[in-house]
Amino acid sequence: MTTLVDARAGFPQSLAYEWIKFRSVRSLMWTTVATAAVPVLGAVFVAVTGSLQPDDTVLGGSLSLTVVAQILAAVTGALLITGEYGSGTIRTTFAANPRRATVLSAKAALVVGLTYALALLSCTLAYMVGDSLLEDGKYAQGEPWPALFGIAGSFALAALLGLAAGTLIRHSAGAVTAVIGVLLLPSLLGPLFGDAQRWVAGISPTAALQKLIQTSDATAETVGRLGPWPSLVLVSAYTGALLLLAAGTLRKRDA
Repeated sequence: MTTLVDARAGFPQSLAYEWIKFRSVRSLMWTTVATAAVPVLGAVFVAVTGSLQPDDTVLGGSLSLTVVAQILAAVTGALLITGEYGSGTIRTTFAANPRRATVLSAKAALVVGLTYALALLSCTLAYMVGDSLLEDGKYAQGEPWPALFGIAGSFALAALLGLAAGTLIRHSAGAVTAVIGVLLLPSLLGPLFGDAQRWVAGISPTAALQKLIQTSDATAETVGRLGPWPSLVLVSAYTGALLLLAAGTLRKRDA
């Protein structure tokens, strides 16, 4: 009877199971806390040290460390599944719910909802902290709305990229390395491509994030000419494709 009930476990039950597992893993909890804390700490640091450039905005300066936080969000997504592969509990998860696509969907929904909510709250608070600490009238304000919603979305997409990488690679170190490479390498290697730099660098999730926070570093030469919202759509498209590939792979291979 238990097997029959478990085999019929649907999405709500899987989501509940994933939330319970998430709360019980310290590495996931601490990485999530760090993801939320880094933007606020960055805003305080920039204001206290006076390191904001004259041509930057309050929004861009306050969110200076969001790239670091975005990387942590991607790491959280990867660890959400690689941790189970490492401990062997993934077999128990699939025994409880043989519908592997449902399990992956529940993990995706959990990490997207949690990351988006925390990122929106954290980045909004960081902007408010920066606005209150930075000298009035010295810097352009920037346009926080609706940019902050897109910024939170970029965090959620990074977490999904991590989840997809973790599902495909199944090893924590490998998945974390791969997703950090996706986030950072286009910007780092862009100069090697000459005139194509703006296209190579512009495809990364970090480029979309930099455009959204309206930092002075987000020039067309470094992050491409595509606008912030089209960039976010592009990142969403290939993240969705990678997640579909991960789902197909998950269904075909052994745990």
